[in-house]
Amino acid sequence: MDLLNTLVDKGLRRETPTRDEALAVLATTDDDLLDVVAAAGKVRRHWFGRRVKLNYLVNLKSGLCPEDCSYCSQRLGSKADILKYTWLKPDEASRAAAAGLAGGAKRVCLVASGRGPTDRDVDRVSDTIRTIKEQNEDVEVCACLGLLSDGQAERLREAGADAYNHNLNTSESTYGEITTTHTYADRVDTVRKAHAAGLSACSGLIAGMGETDEDLVDVVFSLRELDPDSVPVNFLIPFEGTPLAKEWNLTPQRCLRILAMVRFVCPDAEVRIAGGREVHLRTMQPLALHLANSIFLGDYLTSEGQAGKADLEMIADAGFEVESAGEVTLPEHRAGAGCGSHASGGARGSQAGTGCGSHDGAEGGCGAHEGGGCGSHEGGGVCGTAPSAAPAPVASADEPRPGLVAVRRRGAGTDLAPNA
Repeated sequence: MDLLNTLVDKGLRRETPTRDEALAVLATTDDDLLDVVAAAGKVRRHWFGRRVKLNYLVNLKSGLCPEDCSYCSQRLGSKADILKYTWLKPDEASRAAAAGLAGGAKRVCLVASGRGPTDRDVDRVSDTIRTIKEQNEDVEVCACLGLLSDGQAERLREAGADAYNHNLNTSESTYGEITTTHTYADRVDTVRKAHAAGLSACSGLIAGMGETDEDLVDVVFSLRELDPDSVPVNFLIPFEGTPLAKEWNLTPQRCLRILAMVRFVCPDAEVRIAGGREVHLRTMQPLALHLANSIFLGDYLTSEGQAGKADLEMIADAGFEVESAGEVTLPEHRAGAGCGSHASGGARGSQAGTGCGSHDGAEGGCGAHEGGGCGSHEGGGVCGTAPSAAPAPVASADEPRPGLVAVRRRGAGTDLAPNA
């Protein structure tokens, strides 16, 4: 179809699609779905080949957040039965990270609930970053600590952080319907602070919160303007005990269209399938690898993910390969020093007509928040160490499958082995 040919040509040139073209991708029919995946797959392979980057989450501090983000199981007033614990010690966090690295992850994402870190929190996380890097020489570290104050991003970078994650989550026009304790502008400011400090910026979205196609296009075009190196795409996990517990409105086909649209708008950025892939993509997860070049391995922040072994088998069976620690994630025109983060410090200017795929820096990012924001997801078993969540009963494509949402009971904050 002419639309897809146009989008492929633009993606190979790093040219921004029009809003109407992005909306048209979301409006395609199921009969066109494989054509959409194939077209976006050409763009993905052009910039990233058949490599899949593995990322691993460590929840440094779980629950008891004072913010009221509607999607999050850790929010103020949440009745979700999640793990609650205060800060992990550096050695505890490093041991948790080691499990993911042993499973093939090249980036560790350190996440903590809360509005934002105090200076003491930054010191604590800095110690954790140094400990992890001392024990794992080639690891990339991304921090996800909420809203940053002046100077904090620079301190994290000095401690060895490679990236910082803070998601926009949804469109500016609807942000106030999701969260009232901070603003969309606060989030944009934190992403810019990460950029300015020379950290690789990671910022993405949450789909499935009742938003319109226009909202999805709005937030992705806003992300392109901010130009993060990584764009995590979360699919809402409707946790029992949160305001969005009944928002089961995603299908695997819808998720694939959203991922394709993000790839066309941000052709050479690291697009990561983050929280909720197991819940909403289900058996169509392998198709999503043709669109995204990055996933999380194992469990999420407060919910369980697919077994790590199953992730690795899925990647191999689909004809992809795990990206090695020695490979730079991003294309040469974006990649800087080391892990593919910015070569020097400082903000990066945007090139006309390129946006989300334009600068020299690599990516990373947490972006696996409870259906989007600060953390979580789904239900699979530990790689040979714990039983998987019971299979959900067969349902039609548009029916909810709440049986797939399993609260994390292992790994960080527990005495049980993590899933990696």
